[in-house]
Amino acid sequence: MTQPGFSPATGDALARWLGQMRALDGASEHTIAAYRTDVAGFLGFLHGHHGESLGLARLGALEQSDMRAWMAHERGRGLSARSLARALSSVKSFIRWLSDREGFDATHVLSARAPKYTRKLPRPLAVDAAKAVIEQVELQAMEPWVAARDAAVVTLLYGCGLRISEALGLTGAAHPLPEVLRIRGKGDKERLVPVLPAARDAVAEYVRLCPWPVEAQAPLFRGVRGGALNPRQIEKAMELARNALGLPATATPHALRHSFATHLLAAGGDLRAIQELLGHASLATTQVYTAVDTARLMQVYQAAHPRA
Repeated sequence: MTQPGFSPATGDALARWLGQMRALDGASEHTIAAYRTDVAGFLGFLHGHHGESLGLARLGALEQSDMRAWMAHERGRGLSARSLARALSSVKSFIRWLSDREGFDATHVLSARAPKYTRKLPRPLAVDAAKAVIEQVELQAMEPWVAARDAAVVTLLYGCGLRISEALGLTGAAHPLPEVLRIRGKGDKERLVPVLPAARDAVAEYVRLCPWPVEAQAPLFRGVRGGALNPRQIEKAMELARNALGLPATATPHALRHSFATHLLAAGGDLRAIQELLGHASLATTQVYTAVDTARLMQVYQAAHPRA
């Protein structure tokens, strides 16, 4: 994996680290590509900054000034604080792994502070709006089986909290849907998700109308030509629905997953249980929904309280 500015040993180390992230940590190919881009960008900057090829010994002698220079360069070229924080996390992970193997002190790299940024809050739909979206999606397509298919997919997103990739990744072996569905999500992690009767019924109706046979190894949700359903088709269905209902552009397929989590929390759901249902690796990721719920409560308070 030798690249301009990399010594062969550095390139090999990067390849081995990425291989471990893929094999042991279960990182997706999308995540692996992001790690590769982040670390390669960092190494490329150091090559230009020092004017020399980067060997493992040079990486073991990085100073805080190197980290500050790289981060200033990234911000200078327009990288957002959020993206830089992600890139720094990738770099730290690689250098930590490398220091364990090469025996050098990585304190200067690992102590670098990520820039502060405001985490974007999810924008869920109101309960009534989520139900209206599902009903609207079912009315839109000319072909009854396509309408049933789209309604089944969005029902899974809202009723089970699935990512669109997870819903479209189901095969015919999942039909009829059980009471508890085994989902393989990000990082190849498995989780168990309860299936509402409404979701089972929606999928059963789609299967009843679908002109394509349900085959155990084939995609459950089919496109009009019989191949796997493209997620863009569900995005288009959501776009039509939100335009018809006067909903904002944030009413996307993923917003239905956000709505699932927010509505569960508002109904008294346990945060740890919601974390498991969503398949979040970190509780911190799930905790953003507490901020959403609090923000909505404050909006209601300020609009309705006579002293607000």
